Amino acid sequence: MALSGPEVEKQVPTEPRPGRKLQSWWSLVFCLCFYGFMAQMRPGESFITPYLLGPDKNFTQKQVTNEITPVLSYSYLAVLVPIFLLTDYLRYKPVLLLQGLSYVSVWLLLLFGSSVLHMQAMEFFFGITMAARIAYSSYIFSLVPAACYQRMAGYSRASVLLGVFTSSVLGQLLVTMGRVPFSTLNYISLAFLTFSLVLTLFLKRPKRSLFFNRGAPASAGASPSELDRMNLGQGQPTGGKLGRLPASWRDSVLAHMLRELGRTARLPQLRLWSLWWVFNSAGYYLIVYYVHILWNVVNPTTDTTRVYNGGADAASTLLGAVTSFAAGFVQLRWALWAELIIAVVTVLQAGLVFLMYRTSSIWLCYSAFVLFRGSYQFLVPVATFQIASSLSQELRALVFGVNTFLATVLKTIITLVVSDKRGLGLPVRSQGRRQPPPPAQELMSPMQEPAAQDGLAPEDGVRAVGEQRQQPEAKA
Repeated sequence: MALSGPEVEKQVPTEPRPGRKLQSWWSLVFCLCFYGFMAQMRPGESFITPYLLGPDKNFTQKQVTNEITPVLSYSYLAVLVPIFLLTDYLRYKPVLLLQGLSYVSVWLLLLFGSSVLHMQAMEFFFGITMAARIAYSSYIFSLVPAACYQRMAGYSRASVLLGVFTSSVLGQLLVTMGRVPFSTLNYISLAFLTFSLVLTLFLKRPKRSLFFNRGAPASAGASPSELDRMNLGQGQPTGGKLGRLPASWRDSVLAHMLRELGRTARLPQLRLWSLWWVFNSAGYYLIVYYVHILWNVVNPTTDTTRVYNGGADAASTLLGAVTSFAAGFVQLRWALWAELIIAVVTVLQAGLVFLMYRTSSIWLCYSAFVLFRGSYQFLVPVATFQIASSLSQELRALVFGVNTFLATVLKTIITLVVSDKRGLGLPVRSQGRRQPPPPAQELMSPMQEPAAQDGLAPEDGVRAVGEQRQQPEAKA
């Protein structure tokens, strides 16, 4: 008679203790962290918006704001749940390959696409890369014993932050010091991403994952997980609708997980921090999506060497890393002070967003964004700990997944109503400014400036923008 359930799990050989394959594990962790660093080497990312608005692509601000950028929110929502499930079912590596292919597709479309539809496809692939980040963040936990989770999570996060910082600094130096055109910067990004895609092929595919491919625990002394305890109670009778569910262990686990999720939602602190996660994350990512367009409105310079988007991204990443690290050392009775801290940080963020909206100084706008991003990153580890401390590993993943999904739904609704041309179609900034920037102030690469001075600049793509800007003045 074939064995099933717990009997099969008992016959699965356990992994060797950490000491026997410590060197092998460290090699795997190093390779994964190196991949995480290289996957962030996209020096052209900070300059995508001025690249689209400049003479290389000649899209208008209305097209970028109301037709192209909204697709990112829609695609992220569409692929988030499928990729979350496929990541665990396919055991991480195939999803990392999908992420790498999507990144390459993004930059191929950026370089060779010429229509709004091409750029919308670019945003769709960008949404896939964002949803696939969960594969990298959870991959490492399948390689090491549970005792090393916290340290390994720190290493993987540090490699990503270091990659983002290095990429932003490199992009800014190439633009400002090297006078490299945005198109060349995108070719460099494509080369880095192609290399990171090749690295993915050499990553080891784990034999187990959190839900669908559990196998044995990572260490012989590990305590049974939430799913293990649920499986042990699988033979117990259940009443109501749960009793009529199929006998499959996955169905039983899903029912128990949903029941546990309902119980955890009654915990005041978990509910508070989950609500903060949903609303603040939605607002944060909307700011991140559209702030580069705002910078171009505030500083519509013709000199691309004076575009400091990469420096602002590097500074905000560095401050975010510092505040995130410092949050781990804050000793507070969070049950008592959580609501006050959340209120203070939220008011600060609202003030910074209002400053970005009102100011005409690009340096104030940059500074406000750096502080805004740093304040958000300060509370992220606090919220993560407060949510995770009272949950098992499986419930933790489920709660974070639900919070992220709800934040994505909220962000998508706001995008559809406010930004999309099928909704209100509002510009990134109110049109109540006294003097719109003149049409001549379009971004040009350093190599194109002499041609512009000789009257040979390609003006066909920017004529529509100039006409839109000049019409109000003509009526006046």
